[in-house]
Amino acid sequence: MSHDLGFHGDTMAEGLVVSTCLGGAFIGSLFSGLIADGVGRRRAFQLCALPLIIGSSMSATAKNLWGMLLGRLFVGTGMGIGPPVAALYVAEVSPAYVRGTYGSCSQLATCLGLMGALFIGFPAKQIEGWWRMCFWASVAPAALLTLFMEFSVESPHWLFKRGRGADAEAEFEKLLGGPYVKSAMAKLSKSQRGDEADTVKLSELFYGRHRKVVFMGSSLFALQQLSGINAVFYFSSTVFKSAGVPSESANICVGIANLLGSLFALVSMDKLGRKALLIASFSGMAVAMTIQATSASSLVSGSSVIYLSVEGMLLFVLTFAMGAGPVPGLLLSEMFPSRARAKAMSVCMAVHWMINSLVGLLFLRLLELLGPLVLNTIFATFCLLAVIFVKKNVFETKGKSLQDIEIALLPPV
Repeated sequence: MSHDLGFHGDTMAEGLVVSTCLGGAFIGSLFSGLIADGVGRRRAFQLCALPLIIGSSMSATAKNLWGMLLGRLFVGTGMGIGPPVAALYVAEVSPAYVRGTYGSCSQLATCLGLMGALFIGFPAKQIEGWWRMCFWASVAPAALLTLFMEFSVESPHWLFKRGRGADAEAEFEKLLGGPYVKSAMAKLSKSQRGDEADTVKLSELFYGRHRKVVFMGSSLFALQQLSGINAVFYFSSTVFKSAGVPSESANICVGIANLLGSLFALVSMDKLGRKALLIASFSGMAVAMTIQATSASSLVSGSSVIYLSVEGMLLFVLTFAMGAGPVPGLLLSEMFPSRARAKAMSVCMAVHWMINSLVGLLFLRLLELLGPLVLNTIFATFCLLAVIFVKKNVFETKGKSLQDIEIALLPPV
């Protein structure tokens, strides 16, 4: 791509191709709450697919760097709308006892998407212009999302909040079965009233009774990104190449490690709990980054450098996928009260994409300026800070209904 579009060797331009998409995601996430609350969760999914289709098509036909950046901006906008809506939707349609498992499916889907992109991209070095086919291929999932959401249920929580109690009952019946509808509606009535439209103000998220949970969510997402995970995903082939490992082999190994960690989270989320997984995950990531830093120091030499570097990166991806990847989005969608859930998630995800874009933009340049030893040490430090933060601030939500969580965190005033 860099050869064809004329920016080969320009690390800042390469970072822009990544970070422009993430900057668009920041913009999209800011509006995701308004969209999800305005048109519902199902329609929000369908709306987010539109810029994904437009942006992918623009990227596939780009003639220069600016054309690519514009296409990536559109893709990023759709990408920013999707994840908060997905977290909301999963939390609101899942029974409490399997909500963690269902939430982990989002991370598993992300993992499978990364591996799919990897395999679609394999012919890029052999076939000239194949990178354009990679962008065309990404149109298909967005189109399928639009189609399949026509056959999915709407969130009963959103319907009830809009004063559509009968529709909420009908959706609960589809999700849970007739015998459980009355109890589900009774729990829903505890925490909100059907005639209470979304009246939460933005200022309440920063200065009101929701401030603490918003701060916790934003901090958790910031620490997740500052751990260095997306530097690994975006530039793993570059880093592995410098260690003498073929990029194809490296990317396959990264994908497998991500898949294994995601499967562990899938089966463990509702058994071990969100907080335990976060602590174990960030602790493992700190160890992995320490191994990475050690491999770049004068303490090791020769072939040991390569082995330590590969082991550290794979362990990092594995432990990230076990907790730090899937837990934050699910945990926050559980902890925010219904009337503020969509807007609060959009604020927290905006922080996520802002930090994410900065990492994508600056990673290669920082790697050149600071070197891998200092940079990996910084990432390891953020992982340790995340462990301390989780121990002090995170509330366990395993097995609790959304209404019980809301009452526990935000007792009636």
